[in-house]
Amino acid sequence: MAVGVVRAGGVISRVGVPQYEQAPVGFDSLFGTNVTLTGGPAPVRAYIDALLPGVLDGTVNPGRVFDRTLSLEETPEGYRAMDRREALKVMITL
Repeated sequence: MAVGVVRAGGVISRVGVPQYEQAPVGFDSLFGTNVTLTGGPAPVRAYIDALLPGVLDGTVNPGRVFDRTLSLEETPEGYRAMDRREALKVMITL
């Protein structure tokens, strides 16, 4: 989708590891229009110790990030929902 909407000379950035085997990239879609594609894995382990306590005690509202909350037992359903594009980010609770 990003390749389809980026303007000539624009930048596409992503966070995380791609979950697809093929992507519409090449001379016509990126190089020919001077589009930059960049990104990398999110270093979540570097921040979890500082940020998770605020989420758990209610001082940080992660609602703007997570669009579904499931129990630990429902974790597989969370992955299925994200794969089916029914959820963007799923919060797992104990």
